[in-house]
Amino acid sequence: MRRSLLFIPGNNPAMLQNADVFESDGLILDLEDAVHINEKDSARMLVSHYLESKQTHSLEMIVRINGLDTPYFQKDLQAVVCQQLDTIMLPKAKVKDVLDLSKMLDEIEQTKQISKEIKIIPIIELAQSVLEVNELARFPRVNGILLGAEDLSTDLEIERTKPGLEIIYPRFCVIYACKAQKIDAIDTPFTDTKDEQGLSKDCETAKMFGMNAKTAIHPNQVSIINDVFSPSEKNIAWAKRVIEAKKKAEASGLAVFSLDGKMIDKPIIDRAINILKKAEKFQLL
Repeated sequence: MRRSLLFIPGNNPAMLQNADVFESDGLILDLEDAVHINEKDSARMLVSHYLESKQTHSLEMIVRINGLDTPYFQKDLQAVVCQQLDTIMLPKAKVKDVLDLSKMLDEIEQTKQISKEIKIIPIIELAQSVLEVNELARFPRVNGILLGAEDLSTDLEIERTKPGLEIIYPRFCVIYACKAQKIDAIDTPFTDTKDEQGLSKDCETAKMFGMNAKTAIHPNQVSIINDVFSPSEKNIAWAKRVIEAKKKAEASGLAVFSLDGKMIDKPIIDRAINILKKAEKFQLL
C-alpha cells in the first residue's frame, strides 16, 4: 500500500543522508539512469553501505538496478540485496527478465540467509512490456508495477506531453493488470519539478483512472502526491459512517441497508473498509 515513492540518485550522499525526512512512503535508490557510467561502482558501494546502516526503517527501501541486458546488474544485485532491502525495481522489464531476476533472488537470498522475500517492481518502458503487463503482474514477487512514460514514449517514437493523452492506453493497461492481481499501480513521474499545479492535475487524473501511487523525482513533489493519493477527510468520515451503519444493520439482521437515501451493499462496504485501511496505514485517523 503506497502513495509516493521518491527517486534518489545512488551517487548523491547528501540526499541519502537526509532521505528519512522527505516524507515519502518509500525511497527508490537509483543505480540506473541517475548515475553516469563512470560512477556506477561508487554509487553501488554508497547504496550498499546506506542500506546496511539502516538497522530499522519505516520507509520501503527500493533499489532501481541496471537492466539485465547491461554489464552492471549482477554486481548491483550482489551489492544491494540484504536484510534491509525491501524491493528491486527493474527497468525495461519483460517477462523473461522478471523470471530470471526471481531465480537470481532465490539464490542470493538463500546464500545470504535473508529471512524475507525481496519484492520486484517491474517498470513498463517498452511497447513489449505493455503487451506483457498482465503476465508481469502475476509473478509472486511482483507487488507493484510502475509506468515509465518517458522511455516508453521514446520506444513508441512519440512526443511526451503534459496532458498525457499519448499514455492513456499504457496507463490503463498497468491499472487493470495491477487491480486484477491486487497489487499497486504506480504512475509515471511528472518531470516538471517547478509546476506544482501541473503535478496536482496529473495526480488527480492518474487517481481518477485508478492509479494508487506515483513516483517523485524531487522531494518538493512528495507532499502534493501524498495529499492527492491519501483518502480525503470527507471520504474517511463517509467510510466511518458506512461501517457504523453496517454494525447497526447487522444487529438487526440486515445484509443490505441504506445511508443518506442510498443502498449500501457489499461493494460499497468493501470500499469503505479499504478507505479506512489506507487512512490507518498513512496515520490519518
